[in-house]
Amino acid sequence: MSGLGARDIGHRVVVRHRIPGGLTDVIGVLQSWDPQSLAVRHADSTVHEIPAADVTAAKTIPEMPLRPVDVDQLFLTTALGRPAVERAYIGHWLLRASSGWTGRGNSLLPTGSPGMPVPDVLRQAEDFYTERGLPPQAQVRLGSPQEEEIRACGWVDARPEQSDVLVMHTTLDHVNAEPGYDVQLAERPNAQWYAGAFEGPVPDVAPKVLEGAAKAVFASVTLDGQVVAVGRGSMTGHWLGVDAIRVCAAYRRRGLGTAIVQGLARWAGTQDGRRTYLEVLLENAAAVTTYTRLGYREAYRYRYLTNR
Repeated sequence: MSGLGARDIGHRVVVRHRIPGGLTDVIGVLQSWDPQSLAVRHADSTVHEIPAADVTAAKTIPEMPLRPVDVDQLFLTTALGRPAVERAYIGHWLLRASSGWTGRGNSLLPTGSPGMPVPDVLRQAEDFYTERGLPPQAQVRLGSPQEEEIRACGWVDARPEQSDVLVMHTTLDHVNAEPGYDVQLAERPNAQWYAGAFEGPVPDVAPKVLEGAAKAVFASVTLDGQVVAVGRGSMTGHWLGVDAIRVCAAYRRRGLGTAIVQGLARWAGTQDGRRTYLEVLLENAAAVTTYTRLGYREAYRYRYLTNR
């Protein structure tokens, strides 16, 4: 099969093979390989299964360059991939509440036009969060007009001691190599998954948030009879959102987090996925290094603002 093997699963390849009447080339990601056949997934997610006897030449090729991302679209996509329990709109601006669990689930997301002056929007947001016993917060993309407008109304950093949050993105071609561990996927998380995802009690509202997406999957790796790594994937259009990655302390630095990302990416390829994003604190240097090595690149940064 001219140079390809199981080690190349997950990488871009070109395969020349016989078809009735001649030869043709298929370019895509090698999805499976064995001595009898191989399967190549094209960029449009079409899978081409090719008998080994029909292959005349095959080799790996460089990954496609990472295209620029529409940051406004991605900003909204991240919210849809992990929807809050309560949602309300002021124009295009999204109010979110989830009993106080996570900043993303309990903040105003300013994207697009609110349809009214920003001071009026912020007053409505203040009322929304005060009624729920929550501090008013806005998740703002750094350098955006919305950040400037909200700061002009007197809102300040809600978490000045914390670093920026990076939103990183790449294509599935970069991260869907075969995982080094057996990654199990489930449509619903069980008690073992939650035990791996949280240190201590699981917040009551967490399952509503984590299981609230229209299309999500829950990944885990089991070693020595216990779940030692977990992660969550959600599909919004062609975007795979990766979050809730956690590796037990005793099993870190073994590539388990990388395996979780790769397992989720391979699942997304079967769901018409093409691109993927994740979020990480800038101060988490080890995670940023791992994701950069996998092919993720910064799309934008965000912070939380508050009126207090």
